[in-house]
Amino acid sequence: MKRQLNSFKVAFKGIWYAIKSESHMRFHLIAGLYVIIFSLFFGLSKAQWGVILILITSIIASEIFNTAIEEVCNLNTKGYDPLVRIAKDVSAGAVLVLSLAAVAVAVIFYLDIKKITAVATLILTTPWLLILFVVSIIMSLVFIVMGPMGFTKIYHRFKVKK
Repeated sequence: MKRQLNSFKVAFKGIWYAIKSESHMRFHLIAGLYVIIFSLFFGLSKAQWGVILILITSIIASEIFNTAIEEVCNLNTKGYDPLVRIAKDVSAGAVLVLSLAAVAVAVIFYLDIKKITAVATLILTTPWLLILFVVSIIMSLVFIVMGPMGFTKIYHRFKVKK
């Protein structure tokens, strides 16, 4: 049992490493979160929810594989190597293929101008929702660009010294 628990611990460390080190990973996490929230307004079927969740987790898993491949390539390379460049480009391409598939599914599931307009109107005419939306966008951008410790970095940068 201890071995299994340790395996989970190691796996979570790997996920955390990808989150800390890769802005694309953070982007996909945030995009997935917004897709889930946006989906709540669309009354998706169970099958549609299944497709959405499979796509989100597949993209995140592929980004983790991409990070692993890049790190292994970096470990074994001193300087530029065209084969390493190909390996990195191909693994990034796999993430892109899944991401494009997710965009295609999003167009199929969400391209309903009436519902999009209704959601936008709800957000724009409900002050607390608008504030929440703007704050979430700002926080998401900080997280994507600066990483999980971005808020701490901002705090320390603007902290008033006594």
